[in-house]
Amino acid sequence: MKNIIITGTSRGIGFELALQFANAGHQVLAISRKIPQALLGNENITCLSVDLSNESELVKVTDFLSKSWKQIDAVIHNAGSLLLKPFSETTQEDFENIYKVNVFGVANLTRICLPFLQKGSHVVTISSMGGIQGSLKFAGLAAYSSSKGAVITLSELLAEEYKERGISFNVLALGSVQTEMLAEAFPGYQAPITAGEMANYIYDFTLTGNKYFNGKVLQVSSTNP
Repeated sequence: MKNIIITGTSRGIGFELALQFANAGHQVLAISRKIPQALLGNENITCLSVDLSNESELVKVTDFLSKSWKQIDAVIHNAGSLLLKPFSETTQEDFENIYKVNVFGVANLTRICLPFLQKGSHVVTISSMGGIQGSLKFAGLAAYSSSKGAVITLSELLAEEYKERGISFNVLALGSVQTEMLAEAFPGYQAPITAGEMANYIYDFTLTGNKYFNGKVLQVSSTNP
């Protein structure tokens, strides 16, 4: 059984992923600002309340890893922050708030995990089709979509930097999935894929995708948005 870190586990895809891995017998470190009661009762899940936008709070993760786990088999960077706002009204502070979670949070947590990652470990970053060069873009998502493009490049770079250690870094750029975040970005839109269904895909990819991919971006989308 593997040790899996998942961020953004309070709802949606992250919540479903935590349960799937735990119910399959894996050990899960579930990281989110709010901790759902449904995860607390699972013996295979350790929940940490961490605000990824605040680097100092990541000491909680460092403390847990140094005391409880000797290795990490996979990290799923699923947490995300979204802002729907016209670009003309989007301030630097708005951009910084989004990037602190979507980019800096990914970078900081990855750096903390590096000493515990080993040959065969898999780091999966959940991005968005909005971060893909040449994809259809949507007004009002300048901060969000640009941040999702940033983590794609970051993952590609880390795959190169740590290839000699045998650590794989891949990105899943998701299309529309029926989550609360989607409802915030596209009110009234009904996605064809549920959070549970997408979690099934990410679960399998996390465990097996690094056999076939490293430094790659897979577009997991059937519709626009």
